[in-house]
Amino acid sequence: MTTTEFDPARKWAALALLAAAQFIVVLDASIVNVALPSIGADLGFSQDNLSWVVNAYVLAFGGFLLLGGRLADLLGRRAVFQIGLVVFAVASLLGGLASNEGQLIGARALQGLGGALLSPAALSLVTTLFSEGAERNKALGVWGAVAGSGGAVGVLLGGVLTEALGWEWVLFVNVPIGIIAALLAPRMLPESRQTGERSYDALGALTVTAGLTLLVYAMVEAPDAGWTSTQTLGLMALALALLAAFVGIEARHRAPLVPFSIFGNRTRTGANVTALLIAMSLFSMFFFISLYMQQVLGYEPLKAGVAYLPLALTIIVSAGMASQLVTRVGFKPVLVTGLVLVAAGLLWFSQVSAPGGTYLGDVLFPSLVAAVGLGFAFVPVTIAAVTDVRPEEAGLASGLVNTAQQIGGAVGLAILATVANSRTDDALAAAGGDPSQLPVALTEGFQSAFLVGSGMALAGALLALTLISSRSSREHAAAARRGDVVAVPAGA
Repeated sequence: MTTTEFDPARKWAALALLAAAQFIVVLDASIVNVALPSIGADLGFSQDNLSWVVNAYVLAFGGFLLLGGRLADLLGRRAVFQIGLVVFAVASLLGGLASNEGQLIGARALQGLGGALLSPAALSLVTTLFSEGAERNKALGVWGAVAGSGGAVGVLLGGVLTEALGWEWVLFVNVPIGIIAALLAPRMLPESRQTGERSYDALGALTVTAGLTLLVYAMVEAPDAGWTSTQTLGLMALALALLAAFVGIEARHRAPLVPFSIFGNRTRTGANVTALLIAMSLFSMFFFISLYMQQVLGYEPLKAGVAYLPLALTIIVSAGMASQLVTRVGFKPVLVTGLVLVAAGLLWFSQVSAPGGTYLGDVLFPSLVAAVGLGFAFVPVTIAAVTDVRPEEAGLASGLVNTAQQIGGAVGLAILATVANSRTDDALAAAGGDPSQLPVALTEGFQSAFLVGSGMALAGALLALTLISSRSSREHAAAARRGDVVAVPAGA
């Protein structure tokens, strides 16, 4: 079965399946956040180890994404998608059944590996199923709505499941979804893979996976260990050495894991750099908003989760609008506009107040601005990252943009958590350590983090203006309106 045999109705049904799978991957990065206190109390987690319920997932996901994307190209995108779904579902079951912290952390790492296999395979199937232009823009609008809203819905669903059924169900909920999707995949999805000779760059895969994993580990541990500590600097140096070795291996290998020709397209390279900045500024937004609502406004987990609903719905609507705008005016102006709106929303968040903070003024209105920006930014950056990609490199291009987002998320959260914690400690010290001043001190920390995040989004807008080709953007829009495809020169 090939993609050309698919009628439009079957294509959109296939997209629904792929988007559902991507949804649970994005969902799982945030769904456990609300359940962490219950998990810690039930399994006897130490406070230091509790963060690894989140970090283990992020670590494996970010470290193996690039390898997962290339395996999809070589072994078959549908096959790797199915394998990833099964691994993810089994890991979710094991996590829900965990009886101690070691078992749960191990299951979360296995979940991250499953996500790293299925996520780039799913996105590459979208790019091969839908022709470049208006059709793919609409499909990636759906993809962007699902991925962009997954973090907010995760907080909502995590609160509901934890209070109603117990923390185990934030993991058990993935099992039926994953198994059903894996069983439906052979009937609903075509198989596609790189044609011709297939060679496995084992040494390249080992060095890049180890390098990315160490880099993410160094970042997530930096706020506790210290940015200038021996641990952080040593791990970063080792990660960079492994990544440098990877570059050397790829330059000499006749069938490299990552052909450097994929970076010859200026727009694609710019999109990946911009995706890094989007993730740095936005992925931590959900983290700090959750803390503000629960630690300062005094919301219960369920109430905090429900408070995210307008944010999630706005992302879905704005992502659909963004896909249409990309067809009309090109991906560059929509992307830049989205990043400016993200910067404005985070700047508004930097004015959150305590005491006397309110949901309406301090959470809802700025979150709606940031949500429109997220939809406007996420969809066009994904379109730009997979524009003019050869079919045999669809998985690699998908893995690259996913990796940029995951690395950006880890780096951004580490930096902004350090900023927030430092400012909070200073404010508490200035108040003489008075516990009654903790909400005010926390709020000052959140304000500083949001302000720095706003600067990151603005830097992303400037980089998008500089690095992404206006000509490529205009030609993509013109081709989409005509219903055909204009190939972009390699250096565009």
